Parts: sequence; structure tokens; C-alpha cells
Amino acid sequence: MIKTLYPSFQRWSEKGSVYLISDSHLFDSDRAFMGYDISEREQIGILKKRCHKGDTLIHLGDVGDPSLFSELKCHKVLIMGNHDEAASRFEEYFDEIYTGPLWVAEKLVLSHEPLCLESGITRNPIAFNIHGHDHSGEYYSDDYHLNVCQNVFGYEPLSLKEFINDGHLKRIKSIHREIIDRATERKKSK
Repeated sequence: MIKTLYPSFQRWSEKGSVYLISDSHLFDSDRAFMGYDISEREQIGILKKRCHKGDTLIHLGDVGDPSLFSELKCHKVLIMGNHDEAASRFEEYFDEIYTGPLWVAEKLVLSHEPLCLESGITRNPIAFNIHGHDHSGEYYSDDYHLNVCQNVFGYEPLSLKEFINDGHLKRIKSIHREIIDRATERKKSK
């Protein structure tokens, strides 16, 4: 169980692992221009080896043809991307569908496109953003963003538990703590 997740999302990890990918672009006509060097069948094959019954796979948008996802036996979540036109097209293949960024923990937001997540109070990032969309891997390459776009990330899904256990969220100061600390400092200075 990933206890860092908000309670409504902890169910994703109750029976297995949670994995993230983005930008499969399965059978998309412009796929050749995006730098993919493996076939759609190879992409699904990698996921089938990694994601099993009881696991959850979160796809951060730009699926392409969703029919190959029917081969995966895991729980499948989709956060729609700019190429994913109608949610109804994916309902047969995904168990949960979200149309925008998803805050899954106090310090973690999942999205298709990279987000700027700075606090207006201190200009510090208020969350870590795992996203896709950027096929070049050039944008938002910093300590507060991770691009899991398949052709950039090496086609392997990211283990959310390993990512959290590696300490990536520890660099983010809680926005709640920042507000309390700031109020305490003001009170001391009076």
C-alpha cells in the first residue's frame, strides 16, 4: 500500500504495484515524427510483462488506438491528453478516466502536459509533477518534474512506489507547513 497517496487513491496499490506511462500513440499517423523506435506490439508486450492482475497502470494521455490495452489484465487509469478526443472512446478499455490533472497526494500531481506548480507565497514548488507530452524531453527537466513519455522514458513504466521511496517528494516543502511557518514568523516579529 502506498500510504503517501490520498485515501481515495490508495486503493490503486492495495493488491499490487502502481505504474505510470504516457504518450503511447498506438497506431497514430504522426507517430513516426515523434521518435518511436519500437512497434506498438512491443510497447504492449513490455507492459504485459510488468503490469499484472492486481496492479494499476496509470496512462498520462495520448493513448492512440486503445484496443491493445484490452490485453492488459491490470486496473487501467487514463488521464486524457491533447490527442485523446472523447472519453467515451476509452471507456471500454480503461477502468477510470480523468479529463485533467489529478492531485493524488499532498505533494504529487499527475498530468498529461507539464505544469508550473510554484507557490505564490514563496516561489517554491508545491508539488512534484509526473507528466508526459514532451517527446523531446527538453522542457521541464528539473527536480520537480518527471517526463514519462514512452519514447523519452525508454518504454518501461515507472513504478510509483519506487519513485516515492527514492525520496523525490521529500524535496517539496508542504504548502501547509510554509503557511504556518510564515504566520509564526510574522507573529514573532510583532
